Amino acid sequence: MSKLLIIDDEPIIRKLLAKMMELEGYEVFQAEDFHTGMSQLKKNHPQVVLCDVFLPDGNGVELIPKMKECAPDSEIVMLTAHGNIEDGVKAIKNGAFDYITKGDDNNKIIPIISRAMDKAGDHQTLKKKTTNYTFDSIIGSSPGIQSSIQLARKVAVTDVSVLLTGETGTGKEVFAQAIHSGSNRRVHPFVALNCSAFSRDLLESELFGYKAGAFTGAMKEKKGLFEIANHGTLFLDEIGEMSYDLQAKLLRVLETGEYFMIGATIPTEVDVRIISATNEDLPKEIEKGHFREDLFYRLSVFQIHLSPLRERREDIIPLAKLFLTRYSKKLNKEIDGITPSFIHTLKRAEWKGNVRELKNVIERSCIVCDGKLTAEDLPLELQTYQENGGPQSDTMDLAAVERRHIARVLAYVKGNKTKAARLLKIGLTTLYRKIEEYHIDDSFSN
Repeated sequence: MSKLLIIDDEPIIRKLLAKMMELEGYEVFQAEDFHTGMSQLKKNHPQVVLCDVFLPDGNGVELIPKMKECAPDSEIVMLTAHGNIEDGVKAIKNGAFDYITKGDDNNKIIPIISRAMDKAGDHQTLKKKTTNYTFDSIIGSSPGIQSSIQLARKVAVTDVSVLLTGETGTGKEVFAQAIHSGSNRRVHPFVALNCSAFSRDLLESELFGYKAGAFTGAMKEKKGLFEIANHGTLFLDEIGEMSYDLQAKLLRVLETGEYFMIGATIPTEVDVRIISATNEDLPKEIEKGHFREDLFYRLSVFQIHLSPLRERREDIIPLAKLFLTRYSKKLNKEIDGITPSFIHTLKRAEWKGNVRELKNVIERSCIVCDGKLTAEDLPLELQTYQENGGPQSDTMDLAAVERRHIARVLAYVKGNKTKAARLLKIGLTTLYRKIEEYHIDDSFSN
């Protein structure tokens, strides 16, 4: 269970916030002052801290660095009764995730805490990233996937850079992990980074790290991913999203085996294999002036293309059965099997999101099913899909289908709307609106 620490000297507000967050499924700890809060922080290791600015024993904004020093992976959300721009800017510079005002921003607290929890989870994922896949764990008998596996096996035993291409969701990180597992570097770290998830400045600090005092808020030295992945493999997903000037710094690492931490005057030597991935046409991006040609040739010493799922339909059902086994075990739910209608619908779907979409569909279907997986357990867009392009006769009323699906998900998460919104892949505000629109009651019945 995700942990939240609330530091506020007003008992009524603190207890109200605690109750609200407990209803959202968080384990909540409380503290009336900074000293007590620090004790709770050290003892319980919460992912997120919701801290009042004005505390009896100090100013919360000024105390952010101390909290970050104690718990660098915890995200801090500042809460104040009298917000001002100067304090907000300073809070962010000091390392806060966000800065919100009591009363006016009450409707923002839940989604902000949810995002902060996600970011805190990303920290742990990044630090503890291990390879879960080998070539033997890649499912698929189609000629396309088998050809990709054969190429990957051959290049794995070398140290050359690999560029994986293919549409979103085709399994590029799975292949990257398998290549690492099949290499001589397998006993060393595998570190993955999505380049599209960071701004230019943040991406540079993530890759190269920084020295203490390099910029405002840099209280202590931070290792970059190159240093963390030393002697191992660094997987750079969505490499086409990297800014042009940062590409030059990456090229330097590939050419010289060294880089400069932000704020450093002495280079750091590193031995890292680079595996990169993209769903873009990099030669076209080169023509547009968005991607460096010299970097492209460095990264693409060996290219492997991963076919979309619609071009290897014989792999759909074996993959679906694998995900069914995985999620039924994860959910501790006994599922009796798959109906022909379910299989038929899977086979004729377009799968624009490829293997990732299929995995998500199976997980959602496992959550809402009763006994066997049927076509009614599938997401709305698949339920209404016909070979002739028209909707099924029993699902013409989309509103009714949507209401039933939302109700099932709410029942599964025991009314936790934040979790339900995540599973449904809609915003929390949208979920509340649909609950009101469809008159879904507290029983969460169908």
